[in-house]
Amino acid sequence: MISKIILILIFVLSNSAVFSQIDLLRSKIENILSGKRAKVGVAISSLETKDTLSINGNEQFVMQSVFKFHLALAVLSHVENCKLSLKQNVFVPKSDLQTDTWSPLRDKFPDGNVNLALEEILKYTVSHSDNNGCDILFKLIGGTKVVNDFIHSIGINDVSISATEEQMHKDMDAQFTNWSTSKAACMLLNKFTSNYAQNETHKYLWQLMTETSTGPKRLKGLLPEGTVVAHKTGTSDSNDGGMTFAINDIGVVVLPSGKVYSIAVFVSNTYESYETNEAIIANISKATYDYFISKTDK
Repeated sequence: MISKIILILIFVLSNSAVFSQIDLLRSKIENILSGKRAKVGVAISSLETKDTLSINGNEQFVMQSVFKFHLALAVLSHVENCKLSLKQNVFVPKSDLQTDTWSPLRDKFPDGNVNLALEEILKYTVSHSDNNGCDILFKLIGGTKVVNDFIHSIGINDVSISATEEQMHKDMDAQFTNWSTSKAACMLLNKFTSNYAQNETHKYLWQLMTETSTGPKRLKGLLPEGTVVAHKTGTSDSNDGGMTFAINDIGVVVLPSGKVYSIAVFVSNTYESYETNEAIIANISKATYDYFISKTDK
């Protein structure tokens, strides 16, 4: 009888320690957000340890270019189903290369009218967040509804993809039709991570996301040099009142042991500076990394 009581006490105390650790991380994140003139959504999840945490996790946040991750998954599902090939050429007319938008692809091929391999357009779209590449891919697979329906079909429902980059550029309000909860973003990252080791197309997407050139001061900003982070950023303009609609980063972080966790941070409706918004993400990312290092990566 005494031994059973001791075992029960050990179980309760050990679980209390787990709860206190995750509560400490929550407290650190809340301190990072304290006093910030911004709405922030955070979700953190590990498939291996089952640890989860969210702040405003069920609220909708403007995605901006984060949705290029969702688009890439939909495009690659077409590749897996043999509807497309990564090696196939896609003709890119000059008319598809908008001049007043972020586009390293257009900068390299300003005259358009060129055949590019699908894998190259994906690289521009994901690794370099190319807006023209994004809309070329939407056109290739049939539009935003195809992507939206695909994401819903794999069980991620708290997300909406309705507007292309061109539509968002022409109408500022269109960006609000592309939204996700931070929990949904984390769930999608988990699905991606659980499959990529056995899935050749997901391995390719993993490579593209680890080569992301945008947002180096966000999720990766304060992590140890050389830490592998497969991530996708999103950034909006500001309105006339100085409010920025979205500074985002979602991704998968690889710990020194090889274990991974997913993290999504959406900074929305913020009156803070660009540097402060990025620092919010970087500090949350570092606190999360330290938590997993201390708890699971010994």
